[in-house]
Amino acid sequence: MSVAIDNSIYISDKAKAKVHQLMTDAGIADDSSYFLRVGVVGGGCSGLSYKLDFDNEQKPMDQVFEDNGVKLVTDLKSFLYLVNTTLDFSDGLNGKGFYFSNPNASRTCGCGESFAV
Repeated sequence: MSVAIDNSIYISDKAKAKVHQLMTDAGIADDSSYFLRVGVVGGGCSGLSYKLDFDNEQKPMDQVFEDNGVKLVTDLKSFLYLVNTTLDFSDGLNGKGFYFSNPNASRTCGCGESFAV
């Protein structure tokens, strides 16, 4: 049995709700030029860290995705690490915040904010 892979970036319902809340708090929820920029930067205890920002300027080599009604944009280099990753949000007792469910990560650190491939 084969599984089709869309080569995209995904966002869960919980993360979508939190993104919309943060955009509303920042006063940009009604501005359709804003999107969620996801990326990967060097650093963290496992070598690579995730980065999240609101942005309204698309760059020429950006990869653009839409999932669950949210526009997600990443640079080409980061996309190589983020392909088929899902952005999620946890508000449980074990930690609160955004986290990435990344099938490409060979190991992650204890805090879940950095990874290695």
